[in-house]
Amino acid sequence: MRILVRIVVVMACFAVAAPVFAQLGQPGPSSPLYGARPSSGDPSTGLPTALRDVRIEQKVSQQLPLDLVFRDETGQEVKLGKYFGKKPVVLALVYYDCPMLCTQILNGMVTSFRVLPFQIGKEFDVVTVSFDPRETAALAASKKQVYVNYLPEKMHEGANNGWHFLTGDPANIERIADAVGFRYHYDEKTSQFAHASAIMVATPEGKLSHYFYGVNYSARDLRFGLIEASQNKIGSLTEQLTLYCYMYDPTKGSYGAAVMRILRITGVVTLIGIIAMIFLLKPRNRQQVPNTTRGAVS
Repeated sequence: MRILVRIVVVMACFAVAAPVFAQLGQPGPSSPLYGARPSSGDPSTGLPTALRDVRIEQKVSQQLPLDLVFRDETGQEVKLGKYFGKKPVVLALVYYDCPMLCTQILNGMVTSFRVLPFQIGKEFDVVTVSFDPRETAALAASKKQVYVNYLPEKMHEGANNGWHFLTGDPANIERIADAVGFRYHYDEKTSQFAHASAIMVATPEGKLSHYFYGVNYSARDLRFGLIEASQNKIGSLTEQLTLYCYMYDPTKGSYGAAVMRILRITGVVTLIGIIAMIFLLKPRNRQQVPNTTRGAVS
């Protein structure tokens, strides 16, 4: 019996430790263009001149300026606040005529949206803002059509209503870029913008809550970010319980295992399992009750 209990304990510890240590070993973004903390060093070190001011500074909990005015893909003037108030929002700053990186960002977004259990326009909205003031609403509409059509047909209606492609003037673009910490540079020689790549998640009230770096966005991380940004108003109970075992790491821009939470949960589950096993395997000594009833002799 003691040997069996020891085996159960060792197996439980191994099952928990393996994924936890695997998560701890994963590196975060190493590029100096991604700076989660101002104290992480000078992002311009070793970079070409055109990239010295290019970076993304996380401003978690920063309130977005919802009074900013842009034009939507139909050419109508809209305030940024129109897209906030009820649902969390995925926010991306790109420019639609970008020959390379912005297309990869949008591709990464739509790839993640295709497999998310949440749907655009239902559980969350998406706001894409061009930081090139020369771009037009017609170009924004064309870009929107491409990416909405890339989603499964059942998602088209929600995406048409919930994925917004905006353009704006220099002043409003500068304000939203500053609010989210998006530093970019226009290169006169190539007539292109130098910029880093990331998307942000904001709460329904318009406060930044998560940054996800690169051009490939984990559907799991994005799902967790949306659940947290909504303050658990979206997502199933199972998803919310799973999220309890993970923690957002702003220095990596991703979710990792919450080691102490997992250890506590596993410890409780293991203890309950051991107690149940001891109870089930405990020999039951049933005493035979003698039969004292005897038949009458006639």
